[in-house]
Amino acid sequence: MKFHCFKTYTVLILTAACLLSMQSCKPKSAQAAAGGDASKSFVAPGKYDEFYNIVSGGFNGQVAVYGIPSGRLFRIIPVFSQSPESGYGFSEETKPMLNTSHGFVPWDDQHHIALSQTKGEHDGRWVFANGNNTPRIARIDLTTFRTAEILEIPNSAGNHASPFITENSEYVVAATRFSVPLDDQNGDVPINTYKQNFKGSISFISVNPTSGEMNISFQIRTPGVNFDLSRAGKGVSHGWFFFSCYNSEKANTLLEQNASKKDKDFVMAVNWKKAEEYLKAGKAKKQTVKYAHNVYDENTHTATSSMITEVLVLDPADCPEMLYLIPCPKSPHGTDVDPTGEYIVASGKLAASIPVFSFAKIQKAIADKAFDGEYDGIPVIKYEAALHGEVVKPGLGPLHTEFDGKGNAYTSMFVSSEIVKWRISDLQVLDRVPTYYAVGHLSIPGGPTAKPHGKYMIAYNKITKDRYLPTGPELTQSAQLFDISGEKMKLLLDFPTTGEPHYAEALPASMLMAKQRKIYKIEENTHPYVSKGEGQTKVERKGNQVHVWMTAIRSHLTPDNIEGVKLGDEVYFHVTNLEQDWDVPHGFAMKGANNAEILIMPGETQTLKWVADRVGMFPFYCTDFCSALHQEMSGYLRVSPAGSNTALLFSTGTNKPAVTAEGGAAADDTKK
Repeated sequence: MKFHCFKTYTVLILTAACLLSMQSCKPKSAQAAAGGDASKSFVAPGKYDEFYNIVSGGFNGQVAVYGIPSGRLFRIIPVFSQSPESGYGFSEETKPMLNTSHGFVPWDDQHHIALSQTKGEHDGRWVFANGNNTPRIARIDLTTFRTAEILEIPNSAGNHASPFITENSEYVVAATRFSVPLDDQNGDVPINTYKQNFKGSISFISVNPTSGEMNISFQIRTPGVNFDLSRAGKGVSHGWFFFSCYNSEKANTLLEQNASKKDKDFVMAVNWKKAEEYLKAGKAKKQTVKYAHNVYDENTHTATSSMITEVLVLDPADCPEMLYLIPCPKSPHGTDVDPTGEYIVASGKLAASIPVFSFAKIQKAIADKAFDGEYDGIPVIKYEAALHGEVVKPGLGPLHTEFDGKGNAYTSMFVSSEIVKWRISDLQVLDRVPTYYAVGHLSIPGGPTAKPHGKYMIAYNKITKDRYLPTGPELTQSAQLFDISGEKMKLLLDFPTTGEPHYAEALPASMLMAKQRKIYKIEENTHPYVSKGEGQTKVERKGNQVHVWMTAIRSHLTPDNIEGVKLGDEVYFHVTNLEQDWDVPHGFAMKGANNAEILIMPGETQTLKWVADRVGMFPFYCTDFCSALHQEMSGYLRVSPAGSNTALLFSTGTNKPAVTAEGGAAADDTKK
């Protein structure tokens, strides 16, 4: 196929500009860098923030919750990584959440999140989060701010272009970053046979409108390109998805050179309504795969993991009019759709202009067959036929675009470390502000929806040298809060962030505050080892396993004396928090435990496994400060030699066996 000449700087010119800009963007003085009006972001004690900001954690594998405009960190939600703070991934109930076809995987690289939508607007039900490394999608329940479900993605390697969501949460999509031989193919092939053996895939994950449960509805097999990011159409473009993809060269080594040879890569336009028609017509083929589906039950307080062994795959060769390609500047990163759904912004990170495509023009080009050849059998729409226009000279290294709902777009410029505001109708640049430094994603509350709130914008920056107190070789990453309510963007606040935030979405606090679950009702607890009162506590031996039914309430554990455990035993502490009061969790930790504490919410049951690896006395205690007598909330477990005849005893408040006047143990007829 032929490509039209594209007027951009060359890679060498951009590289030189990058070096110059990185030096010039540094403020000339501390005063110059200290601009901002923090008073406008101040939230007085006892007052609430206007927005929840749900932020990806990057390499920590978790999701964080901040308040906007204060920038205060409220919670880190365990998702793909074990959390010693809460016991997530350590407790017996939550370990299945991290199960995969590769076994137990206690970490992932969490890049993007998506909030559930109804009619193109946030509805406050769920957060979807991607695991980039071992391909997975998670769903977080916004009534509990807990991970409710994790679904592994087969036929994928590097789950970067996810999780992007349709305007009524019909689907969450996940496209592979790295093309590879697919799961039913022989992967033991020479790497340099990439062009012959490597393929991409896009997964369409259906979302149950009531429960939120996810299932892979179908996958689309694609050419062996690398997918970066995506957005669903909305409004006039509902029924379509738009994916940025790079490495149209199909290079397999030194991609910084070999995947940047062509002037253009592509935006892939996917007609998912047409894909549904082909699915219904039986065009999909069953493929043997293996992937895990993990679900957490709020009644049993326990996760279960099941393995699924097939998926339905649509091949574009059998499904015409399902996929189209639109040329765009080389190595595109973000692909974003404006609130009306008419305009699609493609950001080539090696370009010095931003093309904006028109959905109406795309449809006309398809109808007129205004194609510029094919790529692996997929029609390539002529660039000019799909183009609304180009934002001229916005800056260097455009990455991501958000919208304010007032006809304006905001694009982050990674190389020139700035944010550019421009008008969608005539593509004129209206304003620009520096960021400190190397800005990545932007987040405007409601920005990716049909109804942005348009008051604040948060920039997520990769480099923060000279912005904070130094902390050795690695500095915190940062967010910068801007006021975008007027014509000019105004910096209000810097605040540090955890992990490496990539994307974030924000929604009004009023949408979530009244929905929060405050306790788990003890009478609804169906955990198999629940103790709904202290009278139900007990200790039982099953072979070399010892199960402890335990309760926690301010300010004691029942039982708090346990004897008869023997060397080599596996001890399972099933701890039920009897509190029925908001914000009164109890923790539980055991000396010598090689995992973590567990943190038990009011009315909940969680289990800590502990192995008796030596003879002796082992204290256990509550780890979450709960009352003035928190320090006294503790107990002892005695471990005897493996061959001993020490009886299995447990008690609270009464010594068992009773102690004689001489200090020895009397016979005990009440032992259990």
